[in-house]
Formats: sequence, structure tokens, C-alpha cells
Amino acid sequence: MLNNYSNEDKVLLAVDCIIFGFEKDQLKILLIKRDFEPEKGKWSLIGGFLKKNETLDQAGNRVLKHLTGYDNIYMEQFNAYSEVDRDPVDRTISVSYYALINIETHSALEEQYAAQWFAIDDIPKLIFDHDIMVKHALNRLRYRATHKPIGFELLPEKFTMKQLQKLYESILNTKLDKRNFTSKINGLDILVKLEEKDMNSSRKGSFLYMFDETKYKKKVEEGFTFKI
Repeated sequence: MLNNYSNEDKVLLAVDCIIFGFEKDQLKILLIKRDFEPEKGKWSLIGGFLKKNETLDQAGNRVLKHLTGYDNIYMEQFNAYSEVDRDPVDRTISVSYYALINIETHSALEEQYAAQWFAIDDIPKLIFDHDIMVKHALNRLRYRATHKPIGFELLPEKFTMKQLQKLYESILNTKLDKRNFTSKINGLDILVKLEEKDMNSSRKGSFLYMFDETKYKKKVEEGFTFKI
């Protein structure tokens, strides 16, 4: 058992947050412009360093609020990156998180923040190994979409079946059959069909839906296999 750490190597520990949102039928990611060297002025994930008096989750929430103004966002830890030369300044290990948020209810980024939403298909080149982190986060999100319901965190409170299908298509990066998708979603028994209609989609309009929060959370806990 070690009783003296003085001779052990010291390394920096960072947290990087991959924040996903959905808007105008597009899956998007939130990025910031780095305001210090190295790579100053280039696009980056939202990240920072762990302080001695906080947990990784606390660090992630602190960094997110400091750089975007967002607070109380649920984030899930999903990977760690420890390549020796991943940061040119110092030996740094990064623990990554991903989060799903509704852009509509988090649309007001204050002017002091250089945060910006980008469509997944239009992400600029990112610093260090952040491109790899995004790729891994997308893979995790796609896996989740086939094993747990997706949408409660990304869609507005009321939405059409078409919006929900577009969300799945943008995450899975594939076109889905309308009848098959609707049948599978209804089979999960997590939607409440409303009497209201969205009259912007067609002359007849499209019925609006809401998630049954209790059933949704239960299905998240239980999981399922959602084969498209």
C-alpha cells in the first residue's frame, strides 16, 4: 500500500462536455471558440480542469455554466482520454460527458459567451482529440437510441410524430419507414396523443403528442431493443 505520493507523477485532469440539441429537423452540437493558447480562436468542446475540492460531475457543471450560462443540465460520463501527447502543453487526461438538451428552452446564450450551435454534418475542425470525442459521443447516442427512448430531453413539450421520426433519423443517420417507425414508437406506450394539431405541417394538420413522463422514465430504466 502506498503511503507516500511525493515521488509519483502528477497529471492534469480535464472534463470535456459534448452537448447535443435538436432544431429544425437537425441534430446539433454546442461548441465554443477557445480564448487562450494553444489553438486560440479555434473551435472546441466545452471543457475545463478539475479543481481539488470538486467531483468530476461538479467540475462538468461548473465549466458548462461558466462557458455557456447553462445550469442544471443532466450530463452522463462516457469515456476517458489519456494519450500521452493529446495536449501539447502538459500531460492531461480528459473525462468526457455528453448531454441532451432542448434548444428551444436553452436558446438564449448570453453575449459574453462565444458558444454556437452547429449541425452534426457541418462541424468545423476541432482542437486536440475533440473530433474523436464527438465521434465516440455520437456512437454512444446512437446506441442509446436503440436501447432507451430518446426525445424527452431534445424535443419541445408538444411535438408531432414527424418531428420524433426526424429526430431518430438525424441521430441514426438513416431514413426510416413512416409506418414501421410509428408502429414501433406506439408499441413502447410512452406517448400521449393530444386533441391539438400542428396546422403548419399540412392543410389537415398533424396531431401533437407529449411524452408520458412516468412511463418514459420507467422505459429508460428497463431498456429495450429498438430495431429499425
